Amino acid sequence: MGSVSPALGVLMLDTRFPRPLGDVGNPASFDFPVRYAVVQGASPQRVVLEQAAGLLPPFIDAAQALIAQGCIGITTTCGFLVRFQSALAQALPVPVMTSSLMQIAAVEADLPAGQRAGVITIAAAQLDAACLAAAGARADTPVEGVEADSEFAQRILNNDATLDVAQAGRDVVAAALRLTARCPQVGALVLECTNMPPYRDAVQRATGLPVVDAQTAVSAFWRSIALSPQSRQQD
Repeated sequence: MGSVSPALGVLMLDTRFPRPLGDVGNPASFDFPVRYAVVQGASPQRVVLEQAAGLLPPFIDAAQALIAQGCIGITTTCGFLVRFQSALAQALPVPVMTSSLMQIAAVEADLPAGQRAGVITIAAAQLDAACLAAAGARADTPVEGVEADSEFAQRILNNDATLDVAQAGRDVVAAALRLTARCPQVGALVLECTNMPPYRDAVQRATGLPVVDAQTAVSAFWRSIALSPQSRQQD
């Protein structure tokens, strides 16, 4: 790989919905090189609602193909793929960061005593203790989902070809406001879904809280691996 420019490899769900600026699936969301590999059959329904059952082998194959193209790290376009964090890290020869949920513990450690990091997700019922444990987060982490019949959830989970971006933003903000009203101890927010970063600023304005998401996680991940001795050797 010595003659190939290093890049970040992104394992992409098999989707067709729009990806506005900020979405991890939009390469313009980053100021560093990214390469994508679509994992065929990995629909939002199958990954989020069906716990990605049976999909680990194709994710590993797609990641290996990206590594062969010069990718020095691997990430994904779904926060729920944190379920595969350990398996992918064991199977691949480069660093892996599957999900924005992996920021929870670090965000919470920086908060004043008694405050918690809360999570906004596309599907609260599916964000179970196993997902939180895979992310290194506490089982009692405060979680709130967008409404199941909302524009955001319906368009993403049904893999529709259209998306009302303004309404989707309102859906994400509404979920954040519900969480902060229900759990006043929440002192910072983590957006689980890789389709939520376009609405990060709106959530921060509405809640007055620090907000991190998949874009911030992926950018920090790239900075950490791009400065490593191994990446400099490949460049």
